[in-house]
Amino acid sequence: MTIPGFPDAMPVEGFIGGLLIGLAAAIMLLGIGRIAGVSGIAARATGLSEGGPPRGLAIIFLIGLMIGPFIAAAINGPIEATFPPQAWAMVAGGLLVGFGTRLGSGCTSGHGVCGMSRLSRRSISATLTFIGSGVVTVAIVNALGGGWS
Repeated sequence: MTIPGFPDAMPVEGFIGGLLIGLAAAIMLLGIGRIAGVSGIAARATGLSEGGPPRGLAIIFLIGLMIGPFIAAAINGPIEATFPPQAWAMVAGGLLVGFGTRLGSGCTSGHGVCGMSRLSRRSISATLTFIGSGVVTVAIVNALGGGWS
């Protein structure tokens, strides 16, 4: 299935992925009363944070995140992805995202999936900031000839 104007869009796969993310977040919230924020779980798993879910659970959650793409590729075939050719750009982007998630007390999964579903004003504000920052970043990179579209 394709969407006119978006030849690379995969709406069915996106819908199924969204359902699975929502299901995982609901299981974590209803099961142990914790928000499934990936940045917080990663900080807990790596020992950077003492708060959050039990460390063993955080490690298992991260392992599941890494296994998921392999399962999806086994079912749907290889996943085509492109990255900027400059390694420094990926490192700089990763550091900025990490800094931003700590500064904003969460990432897109914690604020965007879990926080917005609870109608948290802080999460709605954070998610709008993420989206706006992404739009501005793509516009600036494209204006400078970066080639993202």
